Amino acid sequence: MLCFSVYAAQLAFNRLYKQLLAPHGLTYLQYLVLVALAQAQDRTVGELGEVLFLESNTLTPLLKRMEAAGLVVRRRDTQDERVVRVALAPAGAKVVGEVECVPLDVLSALDMPMGDLQQMKAAMDRLGAELRKTGG
Repeated sequence: MLCFSVYAAQLAFNRLYKQLLAPHGLTYLQYLVLVALAQAQDRTVGELGEVLFLESNTLTPLLKRMEAAGLVVRRRDTQDERVVRVALAPAGAKVVGEVECVPLDVLSALDMPMGDLQQMKAAMDRLGAELRKTGG
């Protein structure tokens, strides 16, 4: 079953990321938020949700915890108060710099040729896109 293989790989990735991110006091989701904000400094909560495939009921409490930890800053949009904007706080930007090596650490932990990993990523991207078309 393809779904079980994907699930098992995801669990293994989570364990590896947990090990790599623990020294920085980050969870995998917090890491993803920081990376997304580093790529585009000022995003709305909705934009972050789209980029990370997270619903607001998951993202909002996560962002509140990250704000309490000093990693992000949340503020109301000046033109539409219903919209919440999120940006990296100085401490969050510092952590982003500290975790820049994580993708390379993940690759070095895998004993697989880079070409195989690139093909697998492309296939997983296609699989995800097809699943999203079905409403999944």
